[in-house]
Amino acid sequence: MRRFTRLTGSRKASPRVIKMELDVAIQLITGFRKPVQTPEIWSDLGCGSGLFTHALAHFLSPKSEIYAIDKEPVAIIPLNRPGDIVIHPLQLDFVQEELPFRELDGILMANSLHFVRDKPVFLRAIGRRLKAGGLFLFVEYDSDKPNPWVPFPLGFRSLENLFKKEGYTDIRKLGEHPSRYGRSNMYAAAISKK
Repeated sequence: MRRFTRLTGSRKASPRVIKMELDVAIQLITGFRKPVQTPEIWSDLGCGSGLFTHALAHFLSPKSEIYAIDKEPVAIIPLNRPGDIVIHPLQLDFVQEELPFRELDGILMANSLHFVRDKPVFLRAIGRRLKAGGLFLFVEYDSDKPNPWVPFPLGFRSLENLFKKEGYTDIRKLGEHPSRYGRSNMYAAAISKK
């Protein structure tokens, strides 16, 4: 729910506004990896209404699956996505509760890592859910200054330093987009599991 409100401003936004925002989400994560021809299993932690879940679906092979997880009841907005990608909505507090799967090809966290206080412990725990060569895909605000809506922010340099301390070496900034709120840009980053 949080993500849709932040990116479109209203749950009652017109389909044209929603489509434009989906295009922005797709553009922001473009280039996170080379195309894969086999079905994959991903999780979107903190999926909100599924804007970035839909964006991710545009890059996955047919018959891939995405577990769309949020602390609030998951109500995926109806957006255009490839019809052969299966989205499994699941209400779960991904910080406090055990994730119900292993061997993921990737974990997407768009505007949700900034709700995690102890990031090193959390990232080690979810990193164990990734296959070797799996990917983390993040979208965050490029700021380290907290506010009521972004309590534990992580700008790109801080994200990079965090993962380097954990032994990761393949950390790439994919792109940026101005924040609708005019504070700091949003960025997307891809990190490969060692």
